[in-house]
Amino acid sequence: MQIALRVLHILPSLRPDGGERIAVYVASRIDRRRFEPAVVSVSAPVGSDLESALADAGVKVWYFGKGPGFDWRTYSKMQQAFREFQPDIVHTHMQVFRYVFPSLLLRKPRLMLHTVQNVADHELEWRGRVLQRLGYRFGVKPIAVAQEVAKSVERVYGIRNCEVIWNAVPTDHYGSPQISREDWRARHGFSQDDVLFVCVARFFPQKNHPLLLQAFARGPAADPRARLLLVGTGPLVPQAQAEAQRLRITEKVHFLGLRSDIPDLLAAMDAFVLSSDWEGAPVALAEAMAAGLPVIATAVGGVAESFQNQKEGFLVQPRDAAGIANGMMTLLHSAELRRSMGAAAAVRAREQSDVGKMVRAYEDLYERALAPAYAPAAASANPDPQ
Repeated sequence: MQIALRVLHILPSLRPDGGERIAVYVASRIDRRRFEPAVVSVSAPVGSDLESALADAGVKVWYFGKGPGFDWRTYSKMQQAFREFQPDIVHTHMQVFRYVFPSLLLRKPRLMLHTVQNVADHELEWRGRVLQRLGYRFGVKPIAVAQEVAKSVERVYGIRNCEVIWNAVPTDHYGSPQISREDWRARHGFSQDDVLFVCVARFFPQKNHPLLLQAFARGPAADPRARLLLVGTGPLVPQAQAEAQRLRITEKVHFLGLRSDIPDLLAAMDAFVLSSDWEGAPVALAEAMAAGLPVIATAVGGVAESFQNQKEGFLVQPRDAAGIANGMMTLLHSAELRRSMGAAAAVRAREQSDVGKMVRAYEDLYERALAPAYAPAAASANPDPQ
C-alpha cells in the first residue's frame, strides 16, 4: 500500500488574498490517497473563508499568532510543527522564508519548494532576496506562476528553466452565482441600466488605485450610467478616497471593503479593471474571467499571458491612464462588446485557469521531483496559456 507523502504548506497568514487562496486550493483539494496536507499560518486566525475551507477539508493547521515585527518565538513554533508533522515536502508561499530556513537546515525534508507569486524583483525586499537566494542554493526549488515570473526568477536569482504552474480558480464556482444580477443590484442600490466597473485588489502600492481613479475621471465618470466599485482593504484606502475626492468623483466611486460574496458580486458587474504596476498571475483576474467579465488590465507580469488583447478585453501599458480610460469608454458604449468579450473570457478561464488542472500539476510536480531520476524541467508543468 502506497504511503501518502506529507506536504506542509507555510504561509504568512490565511487572509483571503490571492496567493493564500492558491495555497489553500492545493492543500484542500489534493489527492488524499497520495498526499497528506497540512498548513502553517505564521499569523493568528483571521476568521476568513480560507480557514473554513481548510477546516471543512480536514486539513491540520498550526496558527503561530505572530504579530507585526520580528518575533523570535516563531522559530521554536516552526520547529515544533516540523517535529509533529515530519513533512516529506515543505512548500512555502509569500514572505515566510526567514522563519522557515532554520527548520529546513535542521530537519532536511526530502523536497523543498517555494511558489513565486509575484515578479521576483518585487516579491521581497533586499534582505529577503538575500535569504531566498541562500535557500535556492540550499536546494529549495522555485515555482513560477507565469512565464514572465519565471523570467524574473532567472533575472534576479540566475535560475534557468524555472517550473511554471499557472494560478487557477474553481471556474464553476465563479460562473454560478447564488443570486441573480438583478437581485444583487437591487439590494445594493444600483439600477439595471448602470454600467458597473469593478476592481478587486488590495490597497497597496502595487495595485495603483490612484491611476484607476484618474482613468475613470478622464471620461467614464461623466456618463450617468457609469460606476466604479473598489473591493478590498489595505493601508492605502484613505489615499484612494482622498484621490476620488480630489477628482470630484466620490458619488460615482464605491468603496466596498472586504467581501465574502465575490461570485455574486462579479456576476452583477459589467467589466473588470486592474491598474497594477507589477503582477505575477493575479487570482482576481482569473476569478473575473471565470465569471464572464471582459477585462481591462495593465500588461505587467503574467497579465499579458492571461488573455488576448481585443478578444477577452484590453491590455494597456503600465501607468497609462488614457489607455485604461479608452478601454472603459469602449466597453461603456457597447453592451454587445461587453457580452462577446465576457463570453470569450469565460471560455478561456475554463480552458487555462481551472483549479483542477492546477492541483494536478502540483501533484505531478511533487511526485516527479521526488523520483530518483528527477531533473528540473526545461518547460513548464502547465504550458504557457498563450
